[in-house]
Amino acid sequence: MRKPIVGVMGPGEDATQADLDTAYRLGKEIARKGWILLTGGRDAGVMDAASRGAFEERGITVGILPGHSREGASPYLTVPVVTGMREARNVVNVLTSDIIIGVGMNPGTASEIALAIKFKKPIFLLNSSIEEKTFFRQLSRETIVLPSSIEETLEGINQVLQRIELINS
Repeated sequence: MRKPIVGVMGPGEDATQADLDTAYRLGKEIARKGWILLTGGRDAGVMDAASRGAFEERGITVGILPGHSREGASPYLTVPVVTGMREARNVVNVLTSDIIIGVGMNPGTASEIALAIKFKKPIFLLNSSIEEKTFFRQLSRETIVLPSSIEETLEGINQVLQRIELINS
């Protein structure tokens, strides 16, 4: 059985300290569970923090990079994927992930969440405002989960993975 791929999406340079802390902790937990972490791959914000957390736990970290080279990539990637697609790589981020976790919000993250809704991916939103949560819940009550903690997020992911038969426990 293949390993689940969990996409952690969030702001780059404009990430808050709370976003960075949450992403780092998520990266660690994703690696501890034996899941694969997927991010936008850059050495900024949520992408870098989640990758660092997973890397420190010896997890597999995949980064879908926007440019034509590895320049600007997080040093914590085990699999850097160079796309040359700029923001269009968001489609790759979403379609490759089994589950999406949004940590914080900015236009890029919003586009990834919208694509995840379109492709009916399970989505967990953390560190989002009430307005952001309300907007996305109005678009999809079936796929959006609004956990109150990282622990609740991990529990929800386990339930989803059991439902889609990617883990056996």
